[in-house]
Amino acid sequence: MKVILTSGRRKTSRAKAILTEGKGRVWINNIPLEIYPIEMVRWKILEPLLLAGEDIVKGIDIKVYVRGGGVMAQADAARMAIARGLIEWTGSEELKKLFVTYDRTMLAGDPRQAEPKKFARYSARRRWQKSYR
Repeated sequence: MKVILTSGRRKTSRAKAILTEGKGRVWINNIPLEIYPIEMVRWKILEPLLLAGEDIVKGIDIKVYVRGGGVMAQADAARMAIARGLIEWTGSEELKKLFVTYDRTMLAGDPRQAEPKKFARYSARRRWQKSYR
């Protein structure tokens, strides 16, 4: 039985994907993707599966475990883990090129991080207001 483990990251979210032979089902944190609560997230996670095509996805079961970050960061991390897993599963260079031309962050990731809050300030950049000068 063929099993592939991949990971994806976005901001503080981390996703692990386990690809096994199966019937083409996808779970995100043990919730079937079809009933995942947020529709925008559902479509974001579906992108690599739709691009790959039904003939590739039909024989693969995908379980994704995501932790940390916000809803969209988790979606991006899961999407990256799935896309990397599909490329590793098929070994297809054409699929890799398709993903890169569609959206490079599907494989390469996005290095941007939130800037840390500074000492004696409200946030990373905002300072206290002064009414005198």
